[in-house]
Amino acid sequence: MNTRDSGLGEFDLISRYFRHGAAQHDAQQGVVLGIGDDAALLRPPEGSDLVVAVDTLVAGRHFPLGTGAHSVGHRALAVNLSDMAAMGAMPAWATLALTMPSADAAWLQGFSDGWFDLARAHGVTLVGGDTTRGPLTVSVQILGSVPRGAALRRDGAKAGDVLAVSGTLGDSGAGLRFATSAPHDVDRGAVDALIRRFDYPTPRVQLGLAARHIASAAMDISDGLVGDLPKLAAASGLHAHVQVERLPLSTALRAAASETQAREWALGAGDDYELLLAASPAMYPKLEAAARRLDLTLTIIGELSSGSDVSWSLHGAAYAPAASGYDHFG
Repeated sequence: MNTRDSGLGEFDLISRYFRHGAAQHDAQQGVVLGIGDDAALLRPPEGSDLVVAVDTLVAGRHFPLGTGAHSVGHRALAVNLSDMAAMGAMPAWATLALTMPSADAAWLQGFSDGWFDLARAHGVTLVGGDTTRGPLTVSVQILGSVPRGAALRRDGAKAGDVLAVSGTLGDSGAGLRFATSAPHDVDRGAVDALIRRFDYPTPRVQLGLAARHIASAAMDISDGLVGDLPKLAAASGLHAHVQVERLPLSTALRAAASETQAREWALGAGDDYELLLAASPAMYPKLEAAARRLDLTLTIIGELSSGSDVSWSLHGAAYAPAASGYDHFG
């Protein structure tokens, strides 16, 4: 981020880069009062549960220093949209707290463009927030709704359910590695594709909506499968088993990494923001059909049974992942 200060004051900054984009959606049902007052007034749809999530991105921790502003804006909203997807919720509103070293006009334009490009695609209205000076940090709170009692949760799985993941795993972890230390002996097209998967994660909102009343449990994969799957298994009080050879790996990842490295990124690198879903064998074909309509792949990687903890196998032999999943304080 360029540390030049544009001379913009806080309220000029908000007006120029955030209020105009937000105003384009102020007519959305439920926004009684948006940006400009001490707080927003929102009206969830009748008969719905309110769904709320918050995430913070810190430069140098969640994305490399020097990452493009458009990517940072996209990513800040995308990781929250992924939480909505995991709950089967329709996203509606968001608040943004942006801390930055200076009011760099070019950076702010790129950031707000990245934010609003994704917000428009998902019908999300920015309804408030805060700006302050300091180390680059982006905090987003997102709010959405789901018909009362219909939310996807981690604790709904049943013994006998299959476990499936959307898309491919490991791409984002590889992209982060290559963004900071690009290899010289790997196909550049594959490397660029993986870096883009890190810079521009795709929240599976439509799949989450389609999975309501079909999947028995769900969560998004943000901290790596080895970090996230135990949370779903524990919430449902079940044992989970994964056949590691079934993990879906992209053509780009296979081209850019050894089989062993690709497998470990798929297991533990995190930042994939794909959905991990549990469904009964009887309901799984409906889930697969819903994914197909969205032009998404869905891959069965294992199953749930009575018991606790998680086990892994590779071609029938017990397997111990080298990765442990992402943990800020681990």
